[in-house]
Amino acid sequence: MKMLIEKNILMEGLNCVSKALSTRNIIPVLNGIKFELTKDGLYLTATDNDITIQTFIDKKDIKSIDEEGCTIIYGKTLLNTISKLPNTNILVENFENNEVSFKTESGGIYDFPCFNQEDFPNIKLEEVKNHIKIDSQKFKEIVNKTSFACSLQESRPLLTGVNIKLIGDVFECVATDSYRLSKETIKLDSIYTENINIVIPARNINELVKTIGNESELEIHVFPNKALFKFDNIIFQTSLLNGTYPNTDNSIPKEFNYKIKANLKDLYTLLDTASSLTQSKDKNIVDMEIIDNDLIIRAASTEGKGKDKITITNETQNNIKISFSVKYMMEALKVFTKEEIYILLNGEINPIILKEIENNELIELILPMKTY
Repeated sequence: MKMLIEKNILMEGLNCVSKALSTRNIIPVLNGIKFELTKDGLYLTATDNDITIQTFIDKKDIKSIDEEGCTIIYGKTLLNTISKLPNTNILVENFENNEVSFKTESGGIYDFPCFNQEDFPNIKLEEVKNHIKIDSQKFKEIVNKTSFACSLQESRPLLTGVNIKLIGDVFECVATDSYRLSKETIKLDSIYTENINIVIPARNINELVKTIGNESELEIHVFPNKALFKFDNIIFQTSLLNGTYPNTDNSIPKEFNYKIKANLKDLYTLLDTASSLTQSKDKNIVDMEIIDNDLIIRAASTEGKGKDKITITNETQNNIKISFSVKYMMEALKVFTKEEIYILLNGEINPIILKEIENNELIELILPMKTY
């Protein structure tokens, strides 16, 4: 293998695939980045056997390709070293002694040992004919608005992932840890004959959205045990969680006894202030009381207590008192972008539903907390 490439172009590719490098040293080769140089360009691949990322640098972005070849280099050391070099052309050359040399125009020489190619996993980056097409920015938004609600407890593995469903042209993302739920649906441009119902680990899908840039279209290829995402010159493959995700549709009421319209910024500020008085508590519980057109928040701990209110529109004119985790409520409010939201209730022990005005696609659900 021998090529001449600009440092910044190489670094962009290395940074992309490095997200899939193993954080454990159980299988040493999984700490490596695979370089595969062909007449068409350079393929860079990294995997931890759960996530695989491959990016392609076209030959037009490489100064010269003198000798095709393949090698695997320890990723983090290479990344840290190359990142510290000034922007320069780098001659990359693989020798028979199983070392790769990186030479700069100023005379710098950096040699790295290689892994045996036979030890690197045989990864199949397959595609399906009837893949899903979705705007990449919409996909990022829908994941960012839901994945925060995934469980962190491994005792219920399915809840540590994001449930993605497709029925016709309705694309849905759901996440829940059984105490809260976040759900958003969007309409796609095409109607698909095959329904999709998969669960992607939260870590994996969050790494995916970090990798997606400003590309206009994202392809999703679904298999029984994996999903492949293709965009621009990048392929991102992830394993799936096995099992049937809980049906959350019945968790969300259709009718409500209490309908409260609140200013999003005012409510968040009120809760943010109250949260400073609950930090020493395990569940960060606050009390909310609706009296006519006042929303009152009370918080208390051994370090202090507080009470404050904002003006709201109580459309049902019913009064209620309910307690909840202020941490969960604030995280839910962060996903909304409209000026006003609805707080929808059916009683002190029933779920709290948050929606934007005139938008039923994004729903946040929070279970109340008992304070006795």
